[in-house]
Amino acid sequence: MKAPKFAYTRVFDVGEAIAALAAGAGAAKAMSGSQSLGPMLNLRLARPAQVVDVAQIPSLRTVSRKGDWIEIGAAVTHAEIEDGVHPPLAAHPMHQVAGGIAYRAIRTRGTVGGSLAHADPAADWVVVLAALGARMMVRSPRGERTIDADAFMLGAYTTVLESDELIVSVAVPSETSSTHWGYHKVCRKPGEFAEASAAVYFDASRERARIVLGAADGPPLLLLALAAEIARNGAGAAGRESLRSAVRAALPERDAIDRKLFTACLERALEQSGVLAGAKHAE
Repeated sequence: MKAPKFAYTRVFDVGEAIAALAAGAGAAKAMSGSQSLGPMLNLRLARPAQVVDVAQIPSLRTVSRKGDWIEIGAAVTHAEIEDGVHPPLAAHPMHQVAGGIAYRAIRTRGTVGGSLAHADPAADWVVVLAALGARMMVRSPRGERTIDADAFMLGAYTTVLESDELIVSVAVPSETSSTHWGYHKVCRKPGEFAEASAAVYFDASRERARIVLGAADGPPLLLLALAAEIARNGAGAAGRESLRSAVRAALPERDAIDRKLFTACLERALEQSGVLAGAKHAE
């Protein structure tokens, strides 16, 4: 199929983009890498009257370190993170995640902000940024507001974004010597959508402990009680039965095979992180 007719506008300034979205009165859609919106247009699952191309806005393509945080422009591509183009992210957990997103052709055009706005439950950044405790900055004619990544997604392909709001950047905590991080997903074959995923993030210096399940047909699922228990008691709190119990409580409607996939993802993410090697970590 081919996309329905729509007006196309390329903008080079955030203010211009917001004005175009506001003028669209709910019928305009922002587009960056077009790796999500493009197929939806062709399948006629999306029918905006106007597409606003924000991919070439300079301020959306930068990465900078600001204190304990790294601010990532919404139009930064997955491939740029994978290739270490931006020094602040070269040793960051996001670097290892980026290389496993879909296929190289998609990573070359797909962007962080576009992936988040699309809100596919199986997307990597949705679960990873929730685990990191990232903060998203969005702008509209009413000004700018900050949204926690774990509160951004309401359901599959549904977010808290208003029709005239644009994601301008994402702030993630910078890595430290005490950062323990892991991410694992199960796909039928490399590059396909995840059947299950899990991300864990522990940092004693910041007193952060987060475990998140993704690809669960809705928003990321935070297992904060389990994370706190592991932070307090280390490996003793991460036995297989403890992990199974936490997954069962988070996904009560899933069958045993599905829950086994999520438990395996969680086990491997914890193994990758190395958090269980230490005695105790900050809660």
